[in-house]
Amino acid sequence: MAQEKKVSYTTSNTYCTANKLSPKTKNVWLVFHGMGYLSRYFINYFSDLDGEENFIIAPQAPSKYYLGSKFKHVGACWLTKENTEEDTINVLKYIDEVFASEKPENMPNFIILGYSQGVSIAMRWMASRKINCNHLVLHSGGIPKELKKEDFTYLSKSTKVTYLFGNKDEYITEARKTEETLKGSGLFGNRVKTVQFEGVHEVNRTYLKMLSKEK
Repeated sequence: MAQEKKVSYTTSNTYCTANKLSPKTKNVWLVFHGMGYLSRYFINYFSDLDGEENFIIAPQAPSKYYLGSKFKHVGACWLTKENTEEDTINVLKYIDEVFASEKPENMPNFIILGYSQGVSIAMRWMASRKINCNHLVLHSGGIPKELKKEDFTYLSKSTKVTYLFGNKDEYITEARKTEETLKGSGLFGNRVKTVQFEGVHEVNRTYLKMLSKEK
């Protein structure tokens, strides 16, 4: 009979940044891509932002795979239903190291954004590490069911939370929109704001640019 075992080992993983930290930096973004992306491509969605004012950090999901049947393009995902608990621990430790390597000594406006599958990673990391930010953006993704209101009571009263999605998003039905809105309200109360844009399941560059200019 086969027996599944486990070993521990040290590994490494890449991540991407865009622009440079300087006294002119107004916003630091920690952004989590969706399934099928690589961070070096995902970070291009933020290329319209003012390079002097915005510093972008994009962690890379560790599980890479070929997209399609031609084995030409590579994507990645954060977690699957297989060994989820153990993989979550590993992913969060990796994000700890990325954040520690890039976090400025004096943090300006700090924005955490999760897109699609990245929403669950952003939220789990924040909840487990008690990370504060100025704005949490939940973009076109699902809120993990295991999270509770108590997981986010540490957040500053000034922290903004936005649930953002396209009105033609093929993955967000009316039922799911209602479900995610209710989950968001249950976790964050009146601070969560729902923003719907004209579009499908894609990163909304217009909203990112608007957010980068908020005071």
